[in-house]
Amino acid sequence: MDTHMDLLTELHLLDKVPTLERLRAAQKRRAQQLKKWAQYEKEMQHKKRKHEKKRNVVCSKKVSFEASVALLEASLRNDIEEVCYLLNNDFSPDLCNEDGLTALHQCCIDNYEEIVTLLLSHGANANAKDNELWTPLHAAATCGHINLVKILIQHGADLLAVNADGNMPYDLCEDEPTLDVIETCMAYQDSGSLVSK
Repeated sequence: MDTHMDLLTELHLLDKVPTLERLRAAQKRRAQQLKKWAQYEKEMQHKKRKHEKKRNVVCSKKVSFEASVALLEASLRNDIEEVCYLLNNDFSPDLCNEDGLTALHQCCIDNYEEIVTLLLSHGANANAKDNELWTPLHAAATCGHINLVKILIQHGADLLAVNADGNMPYDLCEDEPTLDVIETCMAYQDSGSLVSK
């Protein structure tokens, strides 16, 4: 590639040359410029393709999460299809996070009845305990989710489970209709016949 000084020298020499020769020199110079430009473009296209290949390799790598994170996150979003997909692909319904919270706990807090039923039908433990010894029944009772309380009891939830603070689900429930269901079931628990209210 010519330097700036080379071009200035050539320009000075062309001032002394007849017009026809100047025109030929200009055409020659333009042909050289176009050739260099074409070469530059070719190099840039090669670099671009090379960069895109690297980028595609990086982009083709998938992010994956721990199974417990995937199941809890899908449950948190109330995404019944994804939860069903995960359970049908051998994800345990009892996977928990670092706090011991299971998808069943989370759905009992958020009142996601359809996912609660799905988790239980796939063998979720109705008596799973988190790090504070809360069961899904504690969560449903505290939130006053009467339908979930009934479902959990029908699936064998322990009415007498005690959390780390010494409270049973009954102690945490402030919703009267839900409290009535728990009291009735506790009264009939010894006789072996739970009433569906």
